[in-house]
Amino acid sequence: RTLCMAMYMKEIYFSDLGEKTMKTGFDFNIMVVGHSGLGKSTLVNTLFKSQVSRRSAGWARDEKIPKTIEIKAVSHVLEEGGVKMKLTVVDTPGFGDQINNDNCWEPISKYINEQYEKFLKEEVNITRKKRIPDTRVHCCLYFISPTGHSLRQLDVEFMKRLSHSVNIIPVIAKSDTMTIEERQEFKQRVRKELEMGGIEFYPQKEFDEDMEDKSDNDKIREAMPFAVVGSDKEYQVNGKRVLGRKTAWGIVEVENPNHCEFALLRDFLIRSHLQDLKEVTHNIHYETYRAKRLNENGGGLNKHYKLCCLLLHPPSTTEHISVPSPCLCLIFHFKVV
Repeated sequence: RTLCMAMYMKEIYFSDLGEKTMKTGFDFNIMVVGHSGLGKSTLVNTLFKSQVSRRSAGWARDEKIPKTIEIKAVSHVLEEGGVKMKLTVVDTPGFGDQINNDNCWEPISKYINEQYEKFLKEEVNITRKKRIPDTRVHCCLYFISPTGHSLRQLDVEFMKRLSHSVNIIPVIAKSDTMTIEERQEFKQRVRKELEMGGIEFYPQKEFDEDMEDKSDNDKIREAMPFAVVGSDKEYQVNGKRVLGRKTAWGIVEVENPNHCEFALLRDFLIRSHLQDLKEVTHNIHYETYRAKRLNENGGGLNKHYKLCCLLLHPPSTTEHISVPSPCLCLIFHFKVV
């Protein structure tokens, strides 16, 4: 399993980032959202072949469910085959577990925007760091309960409100609680509800770069939401040790595509689309936030701060940024020189 992870990480770097970045490493920040008991931490630990999440079991009997949503980020440096990845898992215990879940997405939205703000402030520093620490959320795994019926209103509201600020990847948790037929029907129903709600999950159609990209992403979109099973336990099956969940009917093999879609999610998240997730975060979601901040009137960004942003990122013709008149000569000077 360690060798497999090393191969994934090497493939990402050689194909997308090059040998130089292999030495310095890279950041990847993943957020997990869903109510308790859906196996969020177990799935993330299974994805990265390591105990990277804060817990891999449900709530202990003597542990109370938080009355409010807590945001907990845990970072680990994974190093395999000479490749370093600083992985941060952002957990959201308490989400959807209250009697009244009105606006329970707000702390999560606030956290995502705070990371954009942190990056923006670092970016416009006169003596900024050579490599700005990246805490922006590159991917949000949203866990859907395997009810077999339909999405909860909370599911729809969360994804609708956050789909324009973060890459949302919906997954059906503990899919082994449904038959294959039930699973397929539920997946189709979820896709239809997302479409009716105008919710765009990652990879978004509007960001397809060419026909080949569109063709590849269409296949992924048709397979989503991924129906997954997570487990950190191994069992003997046909003479081989495999990750799985033991049931009264036998072993559900986590990495067997005939049993669940965990392997599809892993390849998609770690191998084929990891770099794109980072690029969409930077070029689309972060840029949208940055443009909004630059155009705010008195929203915490003073005019000199706006000027720094203007010099570092010349605006498009659609951006209108007001700066104090004494600074116009400074802008002119920068342009001439």
